[in-house]
Amino acid sequence: MAETATHPAAEAPAATSSAHTITPQQAPATGYGARPQHGGGAPVKRQIVAFSFYKIMPEWKRLPEHVKAEHKAAFAGVLQRWNRPGEFLSLTYSTIGTRGDADFCVWSICYSVAEMNTMRAELLATPLGGYLTIPHHFLSMTKRSQYQIDREDESEGEGRGAIRPGGHKYIFIYPFWKTRPWYLLSLEERRRLMDEHIRIGLAYPRVKLNTTYSFGIDDQEFVVAFETNFPEDFVDLVQQLRETEISMYTLKDYPIFSCVRMTALQMLDQLG
Repeated sequence: MAETATHPAAEAPAATSSAHTITPQQAPATGYGARPQHGGGAPVKRQIVAFSFYKIMPEWKRLPEHVKAEHKAAFAGVLQRWNRPGEFLSLTYSTIGTRGDADFCVWSICYSVAEMNTMRAELLATPLGGYLTIPHHFLSMTKRSQYQIDREDESEGEGRGAIRPGGHKYIFIYPFWKTRPWYLLSLEERRRLMDEHIRIGLAYPRVKLNTTYSFGIDDQEFVVAFETNFPEDFVDLVQQLRETEISMYTLKDYPIFSCVRMTALQMLDQLG
């Protein structure tokens, strides 16, 4: 499922989280990537997006508690230092209990591949970084959808040059590939097929979709990230989309990562 509408949903209140706990009401719905002026204005600068999934080595769990606490603080400190309003944002999620090959996810958004490289290098240079593997990592970029250019919902109002993450307890992330025959269809035919796809998506307003593009910069073609407080809505949405005509043009849409939004320290405390 890619290149579809972001479902119109009430904008979650801007918030700052406590040091250890995030509830759906507290999770930050940031002003990052703010909208351009209605009816015109300068184009929104496209963002660089990375979803990094980390797995902790068993050896780390056997370290003394005070050493692990120091490692967590240093790792969280890098995340905090790099969170610069309007420039660089990272959201943190636990995947313990939902994936066997990853323990947590760091979703970062910025405007420079070089900055993303530097920030991730600083994370890995921490003491905790020496005990981490990265079984999955997806790099992508924001781009305006060619199918929804006239929509007035939240995401299209930003021209798809910027996404506004946060505000939901859960996120479901996966890479996505279309078949080659899809790209040989006329634009009119692709739009016809997308109409049903979009109509079904809009029937689930409690699920917000963030679509980003990876053509030429990573193995997948898209990365899709669905934010919601209601996992049951997402299950029903995906099942219904399997029955659409356009699903025949899906080449691959896995692995799928079910993630729980947490502050950095809460996420790290889940490791042990």
